[in-house]
Amino acid sequence: MHVKAIYTHRIECGEVLEQVLDRYVSELLGEEVVLAITSKIISICQKQVVCKTACSKEELIKREADAIVDVDHNSYGIYLTIKDNILIPSAGIDESNGNEMYILYPKDVQKTALSIWNYLKTKHCIKHLGILITDSNVTPMRRGVTGVALGWCGFEPLYSYIGKPDLYSEPLKVTQVNLLDALATSAVLVMGEGAEQTPMAIISDAPKVHFLTRPPTTKEEKSVKISMKKDLYSPLLMGARWLKRNLKICY
Repeated sequence: MHVKAIYTHRIECGEVLEQVLDRYVSELLGEEVVLAITSKIISICQKQVVCKTACSKEELIKREADAIVDVDHNSYGIYLTIKDNILIPSAGIDESNGNEMYILYPKDVQKTALSIWNYLKTKHCIKHLGILITDSNVTPMRRGVTGVALGWCGFEPLYSYIGKPDLYSEPLKVTQVNLLDALATSAVLVMGEGAEQTPMAIISDAPKVHFLTRPPTTKEEKSVKISMKKDLYSPLLMGARWLKRNLKICY
């Protein structure tokens, strides 16, 4: 597998995303590649930003989060939240590389992935193309960030080993590979977190990826999610005091 970061100019608020794509990825696209795009530049293009002087980050987190853990003491000023059925700190709100602005999650991230997919496939006459919108996230009890996929289009999100033999010819019963987050982590690694100015990456020769010529179905979109009750970490998640907004959360 090869992952190549794409250097761009500094994307400013309100730029047209399609124009950014035309400028930087047109010569790099081809059949059976995945274009990874950091959610931050999508949010910036969508003007999903809030000036730091407009409100406190705490107020913004409580407004944007679908659910937030109610704690008696917050040591780091970072809140554990759920946003779009993803467990993520501070509702995904970022202030790094924000130029005195808080950067929010993109609007309609799955629809945005589909829109990018349709635009690039049509313009460049590509049959098999993957789109992956990424962000950084943390793993409990591990230092540092890895990648997580917020939206995607153009390929199956999971690779199933269920029914396939292990080394001793025993059929595997539950193992599935989360291709979305695996690819997102690779892309986030090469795109970087600081001043690299490489907000996109081309992933080629990715193993186990089955490309599709259609958008993901509702069933496929739901297949990558799991309810709190069924999650391996259910005792921790269900034991927390969640303050919820009036939105659908995957329990």
